Amino acid sequence: MAFDSVAYALFLPVVFCIYWMLHNRLCWQNTFLVFASYFFYGWWDWRFLFLIIYTTLCSYFSAIIIEKKQAAGKRRTAMLINAFNIISNLLILGTFKYLDFFIDGLTRLFSTFGWEMSWPLLHIILPVGISFYTFQAFSYTIDVYRGKIQAERNLLPFAAYICFFPQLVAGPIERANNLLPQMKLPRTFSYPQAVEGLRLILWGLCKKMIVADNCTVISGFIFHDYAQLGTLSLLYGAIIFSFQIYADFSGYSDIAIGTARLFGIRLSRNFNNPYLAASIPDFWRRWHITLTTWFRDYVYFPLGGSRCSRILNIRNTIVVFLLCGLWHGAGWPWLAWGLYHGLLFIPYCMHWLRRPKSNEVFFTNTLRSRLTQGLKIAFTFLLVSLGRVLYHTGNLSDSLCYLKRIFCTMDLSIPPYSKSILIFLAIMLWVEWRDCRLPRQRWARWLIYYILLFTIFMKGTAGSQFMYFQF
Repeated sequence: MAFDSVAYALFLPVVFCIYWMLHNRLCWQNTFLVFASYFFYGWWDWRFLFLIIYTTLCSYFSAIIIEKKQAAGKRRTAMLINAFNIISNLLILGTFKYLDFFIDGLTRLFSTFGWEMSWPLLHIILPVGISFYTFQAFSYTIDVYRGKIQAERNLLPFAAYICFFPQLVAGPIERANNLLPQMKLPRTFSYPQAVEGLRLILWGLCKKMIVADNCTVISGFIFHDYAQLGTLSLLYGAIIFSFQIYADFSGYSDIAIGTARLFGIRLSRNFNNPYLAASIPDFWRRWHITLTTWFRDYVYFPLGGSRCSRILNIRNTIVVFLLCGLWHGAGWPWLAWGLYHGLLFIPYCMHWLRRPKSNEVFFTNTLRSRLTQGLKIAFTFLLVSLGRVLYHTGNLSDSLCYLKRIFCTMDLSIPPYSKSILIFLAIMLWVEWRDCRLPRQRWARWLIYYILLFTIFMKGTAGSQFMYFQF
């Protein structure tokens, strides 16, 4: 059930009304939320509900056993239980998402040595959002094992934490210490919070249906005919595709966060103006924040992080980005994209370039500093956009040919594609950068709402699935 579908437009008001009719009974409220989330997820394929139920039960009981074993001083047993939970869920994730990729890889590897293998590809359907809720379950049991949180004894709020439908299929990837306590506390309806949620939903729909879906049409034409196009057209396609991904994914996150606000729940922020980043490390602090921090806390730091030699730091960084690429998709293009970003980090690992601090001033007052910062932002955005080409076509050789033509054709003819999308892109970036507030006058606010709705109906192209549903 997509957020921009008619089915969801009917589903959300019904769930909202029934949910708040049960506001004095937290148990019933959570029960209804779990069943509504299962209905939402089962809308695609009810058979995949067994997977999320297994992940929920396995993580729930594993955490309780881990806590009991650690209290009894049996830390090794607790570690084995934690490993069992991770491996069993990884096997499910690997079977559905990576099995065909590994079969194909092994077949190619054996063929290089003259051994012909005839293993057929299974073409298993990928369950929607399996990477998201699996990582969410991982973080819970690992945090219990580390002693950062206590194991939850009540199955109902824990199930709601795993399957909460606004962020179930494409994040944000929530940690238990943020979302689980909210499932255990009584929630009361707040009109200002509900209004804020509706505004986020409207803004997310604008980004998805006006910006992302129209960018999809343009980037699709360019990538399909890339062999006949010149440098500027190909660069334009890469840039448009980069904005398409941002508008699509951040639009989903806005709708998810806004929907959660309707139910009195606050989700984590997932984007912070990533295309205004002045360096690659700064970009990854702003892009898909919940996934980036997940890999940082559960992969990068356990490997040693940056508190080791420079060579090991480079190794840790490359491993993290290869896994990040593999998380996004099972294929060589995704691994190449992960390796690409890992290599971009090497100058920072070797301290050839300084990593900007998280609280560093975005723009300074001097003209020279502003120009320097602007050039850094443009160069970072260009690097990110070129990297996106690696996985657009789904074929690594086509992607490399696309990149080769950008630098080899030197055809500077102006792209003949629609430029009206640039207006929507400029408005979107300006609104998010300035964090624009709506006017206090009621008539002015409603005028803006009607303009946005009118634009959605006139320029929106509903029907394309959110890109991150496939992850």
